[in-house]
Amino acid sequence: MTPHILKRETVINRKINELFDFFSKAENLNRITPPELGFKIITPLPIEMKKGTIIDYKIKLSGLPFKWRTEITEWDPPYRFIDTQIKGPYRMWVHEHTFEERGDSTFMTDIVNYISPGGPLEIIPHLLFVEKKVNKIFDYREKNFAKLFP
Repeated sequence: MTPHILKRETVINRKINELFDFFSKAENLNRITPPELGFKIITPLPIEMKKGTIIDYKIKLSGLPFKWRTEITEWDPPYRFIDTQIKGPYRMWVHEHTFEERGDSTFMTDIVNYISPGGPLEIIPHLLFVEKKVNKIFDYREKNFAKLFP
């Protein structure tokens, strides 16, 4: 099954080290996640981010509760990291975050490779609601970046 790919590029008016530091603190995910997801970190804070770190969350998708376990599979501060779903609502979720400093700003790229639930009929839930939901989550993130980093 071929993964779907979401790619978002955002310019944020902060130096690369400040922005990477923000993403290095798992508790900041609450600040950029839509409230309707009921996002909650289960892993005790603070979490030391590094390759191999495991983070457990609870979320709600369409009102249904899910446990989500992710592993930091790549960690290259302040330029890049990858979080990979070990357990969760998707058949596959690999989220690559890259950061490139450009003057006083940072060019941030998110690339998510994912496969929706649904087995051989995966394309149906993907087209009906998963693709829209994933885009809505990233739209929310972008709006919050503008508020957090004016």
